[in-house]
Amino acid sequence: MSNPKFAFFGTPYVAADTLAILVERGFAPAVVITSPDAPKGRGLVLTPCETKTFALRHSLPVLTPTKLDAEAIEAIKGYGCEYGIVVAYGKILPDALIQLFPKGLLNVHYSLLPKYRGASPVEAALLAGDAVTGVAVQKLVHELDAGDIIAIKEVAIEPEETTKELRPRLVGLGAELLAGVLPSYLAGEAAGTPQDASAATRSRKIAKADGELDLAGPAEENWRKYRAYAESPGTYFFTQKDGVKTRMKITKAKLVEGKFIVERVIPEGKREMAYQDTISA
Repeated sequence: MSNPKFAFFGTPYVAADTLAILVERGFAPAVVITSPDAPKGRGLVLTPCETKTFALRHSLPVLTPTKLDAEAIEAIKGYGCEYGIVVAYGKILPDALIQLFPKGLLNVHYSLLPKYRGASPVEAALLAGDAVTGVAVQKLVHELDAGDIIAIKEVAIEPEETTKELRPRLVGLGAELLAGVLPSYLAGEAAGTPQDASAATRSRKIAKADGELDLAGPAEENWRKYRAYAESPGTYFFTQKDGVKTRMKITKAKLVEGKFIVERVIPEGKREMAYQDTISA
């Protein structure tokens, strides 16, 4: 018996890597819905996102609606999909679209729901100093990250792990978890478990300004921010000499015996260099 047709919603590499594992496991979507090409680089050249690039390379149909309006929903409906998968799509799905799929929409979320619902669960876990995190496959509903849990898996966070290492690890874990539970879910054998709304916490969208560190501040707080924002937006601090203020982007740091030590930086407008004078306790 062939797998029911499904639609895949996703945009950045997180989604592309998940899609790659699904295709490898025999789950190829009937259509991929992703964001329109966006200007990138110094030349602001219109560039497809990672998910679109993967889809086209594997001859998968692609839709790139600017808005999920009636026209876009009608186009998606034309593919006759029974269910959908959503991974870091970047847009809120309207009820009319959610109701389009008889078997529902599944979302991969990178936290132990109901903890850290929202835009930045990986960063939130590192900022909180958590020793464990995980991945949840949930049934998508209109309320953000509030759907029934279909599958969930816990994983330890390594002491020096940053988002650059942790996020890809969670992406792989989430894709495998999703692919593993799909057969039983589609057969109606994986009943969802309602979330405890009273235990829910929210992670907000990260702003560039969040990456600024006060090197005179608590070392543990700076270390957590360095780990959480390593992928984006990065961490930085300012130095001042002869009345000139310089932004220093941190590229390497460590926590040693309760002290936050900056090892390498990129001064604004210059190349990466060693930085050994900054220690916060």
